Amino acid sequence: MYTKNNINTASIANKASVCFPKKELAQQVIAACLQFQITKVVISPGSRNAPLTIGFSNTKKIETYSVVDERSAAFFALGIAQQTRKPVAVLCTSGSALLNYYPAIAEAFYSNIPLVIISADRPKHLIDIGDGQTIRQENVFKNHILFSANLIENSKFTTRNAQLLGEAMQLAVSKQGPVHINVPFDEPLYETVSEMNSYNFPHISLSSLDNSHIEYEKLAQIWNAASKKIILVGVQYPDDALQQLINFYAEDSSVLILTETTSNLPNSKAVDAIDQLIFSLDEKQFISLKPDILITFGGMIVSKRIKKFFRDFSPKHHWDIDSKKATNTFFCLSEFIQTTPVDFFSKFKSYTTFSSTNNYQSEWLAIRDKKRAKHQTFFETVTHSDFKVFSQVLYKIPKNSTLQVSNSAVIRYAQLFSIDKSIHVFCNRGTSGIDGSTSTAIGAALASNKQTVFITGDLSFFYDSNALWNAYIPSNFRIVLINNSGGGIFKIIPGPSSTNATDFFETPHCLTAEHLCKMHQLEYCKAYSTETVNNELSTFFNASEKPKILEIFTPSSENDVVLKSYFNFIK
Repeated sequence: MYTKNNINTASIANKASVCFPKKELAQQVIAACLQFQITKVVISPGSRNAPLTIGFSNTKKIETYSVVDERSAAFFALGIAQQTRKPVAVLCTSGSALLNYYPAIAEAFYSNIPLVIISADRPKHLIDIGDGQTIRQENVFKNHILFSANLIENSKFTTRNAQLLGEAMQLAVSKQGPVHINVPFDEPLYETVSEMNSYNFPHISLSSLDNSHIEYEKLAQIWNAASKKIILVGVQYPDDALQQLINFYAEDSSVLILTETTSNLPNSKAVDAIDQLIFSLDEKQFISLKPDILITFGGMIVSKRIKKFFRDFSPKHHWDIDSKKATNTFFCLSEFIQTTPVDFFSKFKSYTTFSSTNNYQSEWLAIRDKKRAKHQTFFETVTHSDFKVFSQVLYKIPKNSTLQVSNSAVIRYAQLFSIDKSIHVFCNRGTSGIDGSTSTAIGAALASNKQTVFITGDLSFFYDSNALWNAYIPSNFRIVLINNSGGGIFKIIPGPSSTNATDFFETPHCLTAEHLCKMHQLEYCKAYSTETVNNELSTFFNASEKPKILEIFTPSSENDVVLKSYFNFIK
C-alpha cells in the first residue's frame, strides 16, 4: 500500500492510548455503527464533529480514513462501498461541509450503493440566529435519501435516538442506499473518557420482499408464444448465479441478449456493443429487430440509440425486473416484476419452453459478427485519436483487473468495444455526472483485491483533481487520462456545433496533469501518438512504488471526424 504520509501509522499509534468522547450521543452513534457492522468511516476534518472523530479513531474495530475535501470524501466512500457492497460511513462537521456530500448521495441513491452520512450539527437553539457554520441540516437530502435520522442531544431522548439509529442502519444494509444521521452537539466538544457505555439498538421490523404476487404461469404463456425476445441488461454487479442463468437463456434461439460495458455479464451469444450493431439500421431492419417481449434489469442504460429504438418501435410486452422500483425507460412498461433477477429467472425457467429452431438470435449475431470484423479493420487503419487510444488501452489492461470508467465521452467510447470477460467494469451511471469519478475509482481501488485501472477524460479528471489529495491510493492504481483539450463529447452529439457558443460547451483549455502528479507524488508519463501510446503501455501496468498516470493527448479537431468515419465504415 502506497501512502504519502503517516496517517495510517499515526492512526494505529493513537489507538494504543485509547480515549473516547464523553458525549453520550457520540457514543451511541459509534455503538450503532459497531452493532450493524459498519467498520469503515471516512472523516473530513472539523471541530463540531470532534466527539465522533475522537470516538471512531479510537475504536479498534473501525478503520478510519481522513479525506479533507468532503465531495471527494463521499465519492471515495462510495467507491469502497461499491466494491465491498457494505455500508461505509462518512463524517463531517456542520455547515456547508455537509452539502458537498450531495453529488455522491444522489449517485448512491440511484445506483443502490449503501452510504451512511453522519453530519455534526449545532443544537437547534443556535440555528438561524447568525451563528457561524450553521445551516438547516435536518432533512436536507430528503429527495435522494432512504431515511433521515435527526437526533437530539438530551438523555431524555436516548430511546428515541436508538430507534432512529437502528432504522437508519438497517435500511442502509437491507435497501442498499444512502441514509443521513444528523447529530447536534453543544460545546464542550473535546472532553474524553477512558471507556464507552454499552447501547442496544432495536432491529426494526422492515417489510420483506413478497414474491407471491408474481404470476409465473401467465408470464410463461406470453413468453412461450413469442418468437422474438430481447433481454437488455443495464449496470450490473458481477454475479455468478445470474451469469449462469444468462448463459442458460442465451441458448434459446429466440432470445437475443443485449449487454453494455457495465453489465458485467459476458456471453459469446450476447451483443456487447449495442451502438455498433444498431447505428446504421434502416426502418425495415428495426422492425425485424423489434421483439415481442423485452425484459430489462440492472441500472441505467448508457446507449441513447437503444433507448430511441425501443421508444420508436415499442415491444408489445416490456417486463422490468427490480426489487425496489419500476423503471419505465422506454414508455411502454407492461409488467413490473418486483424481485431480484436471480430469483425471477431461476423460477421462470421451469415454466418456459426452449426454442432451438428459431433464427432470430442467429440472424442478429451474424450481423453483429460482420460489424465486429469491420470494427477490427477500422481500428487497424485509423490514425491517432480518441477512438484509436481506446482500442490500444482496452486491449492492454491486465486480465482480472477492475476497470473504472468516467462519464461523458469516455463511457460512450467504451461501449463500442468488447472487453475481456475477466475484467469487471464500473461507472457512476446513477446520475451520470463527471464529478467524483476519480475519487470513486480510488475508493474502489483501496477496497478491491485486484488491480484497478481508471480511464477518464480531461474535464472529469481536472474537475475532481482533489481526488489525488488522498493518502490511501494503492501503488498499483493506474489512471489513463485522455486529454483532448476539453469537452470532446460536444463535437459528437448533435446540436452544440450548430450554435455560436461552442467554447462554453466544450470548455477548451491547455491544462496537463504533470504538475498535479508532482504535487501529489504520482508517477507521470505522457503520450501523443500511436507509437508513443504503445511504448508507454508496454510497461505502464508493471509493479511500481507509486500509482501512475498516463496522460494521452489526442487531436480535438479530429476526434469527432474519426468517430463519424467509424460509424460510416461499419454500416
